[in-house]
Order: sequence, then structure tokens, then C-alpha cells
Amino acid sequence: MVYDSSTTRRRPGQLAGLLAALATRLLPPRCLACGEPGEGDRDLCTACACVLPVADQACPRCALPLPATAACGACLQRPPPLQAARAAFVYAAPVDRLLRRHKFHNDLAAGRLLAQLMAPAFAGCERPGALVPVPLHRTRLRERGYDQALELARPLARRLRLPLRTDLLARVRRTPAQSELDAAARRRNLQRAFRVAHGPLPAHVVLFDDVMTTGATLHAAAIALRTAGVARVDAWICARVP
Repeated sequence: MVYDSSTTRRRPGQLAGLLAALATRLLPPRCLACGEPGEGDRDLCTACACVLPVADQACPRCALPLPATAACGACLQRPPPLQAARAAFVYAAPVDRLLRRHKFHNDLAAGRLLAQLMAPAFAGCERPGALVPVPLHRTRLRERGYDQALELARPLARRLRLPLRTDLLARVRRTPAQSELDAAARRRNLQRAFRVAHGPLPAHVVLFDDVMTTGATLHAAAIALRTAGVARVDAWICARVP
């Protein structure tokens, strides 16, 4: 049984997304990436399914796409605070379009499809004591109306039968958007941005995020968890930017 500690209330935009998802279930499946008829019961056509940018070879510490599965030079020189990082996809078409629909247009159907597509990539990973979506600051959550990482992590946790914990980690500093900063500024931007809840902590936590670029956000969250006493922190990502 999946334990979901989320207390986020549904907002009008989310209700609209749920109604759209219900309509999608009642109608024949249609590809959310290109609009063609879907394959089987999925909102994805055969052509788009064949070109999914699966991240089958990558650095095991930062998920950077590589010709081999050995650790990259940067991780060998400066090991990250993540014990392991696994991305389901490379950030490329059609996954990038689905992620944008989910993140910026409150498209829960796209999120449900992404969770369905990425679950096999994580099914063989070592099972953690908790799956923890990287949280938004409460101000950003209020502005957007929903947390895109949580909305992806929730169906993923159900599929993999993992405890989903949203009470372990909080974002306590509102920071400028990471997309506006270079790598060094991203790291500085996230210093002391996360706080870990008091109380017993799982020995093994997997952080989940929708997209990983430099890894600064995941690293800051991992440092906070490890400082609080979590023995091992991994990361699962829907898509990794090359």
C-alpha cells in the first residue's frame, strides 16, 4: 500500500485537468505528442513510442548520457552527494513536449502518460524507504497551483508500490528560477534552500524530479537529507538534459 503524505489541496486548475483526464479516459486514446490515434490504451501513437529518447547509457552518479555506463570525469573528480542517479529519458522529443504540457499547462493526462512510460526504467532499481518529490516553495506552489514533480511522483509511486513522502523535505527559501542562472549561480542559489523534517528518517531515500539539468537542485536536497542523517540518497528523474 502506498503511503502518500501530501496535503496539497486541489485548485481550480487541477480540477480542470482532472476533468480533461476523465474525458480522455472516456474517449479513444489519442497521442498527446502528435495528435494521432493512440496505441492500445495509451495516449501515445506507435511512431512516437518508437522514437522515445530512452536513457539507456549514462553516468550512474549524475545520469548524464554517455556512450558507456561508467562514471563521468566530473563525478570521478568530485563525487556528488547522490549515491546514484537514474533518468528514464533524455530531454528530447517527444518527451520534452509532454513535460512542458505537464509543467506549464497543468496537463495531468500528460503527467499520467509520463509516469506510465518511465515506471519500467525504475522498476529494477534498489527499492528505497521513501520516494520524495523535490518540493516547490509555497509561494511558487501558490502561483502555479500544483507541484509538477509531485503530480508525476504520485502515479509512479502507485505503480511501483513505494511509500510517497511529501512530509520529509520542505523548500524554505524562495529562489530565482534555476533556468535563469549558470551552473555556479545555481549552486549558490540553493544554499540552505531545503529543510528536513524532525523525527525518524528512512535510511534510503530516492528524490524525484521531472527534469535534471546541472543537478544543483537535487544535490542541495540530497545534502540536506544526508546532513539530517539519511544514509543513502539517490535520484530518479523523468528526463535528463544532455
